[in-house]
Amino acid sequence: MLLDDTDVQRAFAAHLRLLREQAKLSREALAERSSVPAATIKKFELTGQISFRQLLLLWQSLDDLARLFALTRSPVKHAVMPTSIEEVLKDDL
Repeated sequence: MLLDDTDVQRAFAAHLRLLREQAKLSREALAERSSVPAATIKKFELTGQISFRQLLLLWQSLDDLARLFALTRSPVKHAVMPTSIEEVLKDDL
């Protein structure tokens, strides 16, 4: 599965929106809790567009920030990308 930045942005937006809804928080209530303006939260939930700092503020308000931080501590496995169509077909990607 090929992902691009938009896919990841929208996944983060959907995750945080779900958490907001599960917590029964309006955008305005989350704005007060996180210091991120409600209009910015709405734009983020609809488009995935937000500054990294504001994403962290929302995440901290809705989830455990340590979980997000832990992603930076996991060993990174660098996948070897195919260099030809033959390699792609051979590996059944």
